[in-house]
Amino acid sequence: MKEITAALVQFRNDRDWEQFHNPKDLALALSIESAELLELFLWKKENEANLDKVKEELADVFAYAFLLADKYQLDVKEIVLEKIKKNGEKYPVEKAKGNAKKYNELDQ
Repeated sequence: MKEITAALVQFRNDRDWEQFHNPKDLALALSIESAELLELFLWKKENEANLDKVKEELADVFAYAFLLADKYQLDVKEIVLEKIKKNGEKYPVEKAKGNAKKYNELDQ
């Protein structure tokens, strides 16, 4: 992950784009790229989406997420593993397995 972030930062810096990469704009770009990913599935069955375009848009989503994490000096591996742990507490296997309910509805 550090290699990916370093490559993204180098690409950005070579083009003098850091001036545009403030946290707000990175978050906006992330949202926009996520919407572009969603658009590939709009009005289609999941297997009808163009895989090459899915890869491109997903790469854009990852890129902006990594750059936003870098801006706040967050360790991507650490924060994702922390979130998995939190989700494990909110969604224990014995209650959540095979169930799409939100954590606050699992006991209902």
